[in-house]
Amino acid sequence: MKKEWPQWEVFVRSEAGLAHKHVGSLHAADERMALENARDLYTRRNEGVSIWVVKSENVHATDPSETEAFFAPSEDKTYRHPTFYHVPEGVKHL
Repeated sequence: MKKEWPQWEVFVRSEAGLAHKHVGSLHAADERMALENARDLYTRRNEGVSIWVVKSENVHATDPSETEAFFAPSEDKTYRHPTFYHVPEGVKHL
């Protein structure tokens, strides 16, 4: 019986200072092979400055059907909404 290599999710940072973005997935035997394959597949034209690979089994996300219940409690936590803080005049990006 042939064993299939694990699936990896690939994230690429296009420029220094920007966030990594999910660009796709691939199968590879280990981390090194996943990085090399990601480089070959997703940055062929110098599109990236950094690559992350994560085993798909290690990526966990919320279920879209639970969005309301999962995020609704934040509305009753006033400390998450900085409306009562004094912002100094010199602060431009908060």
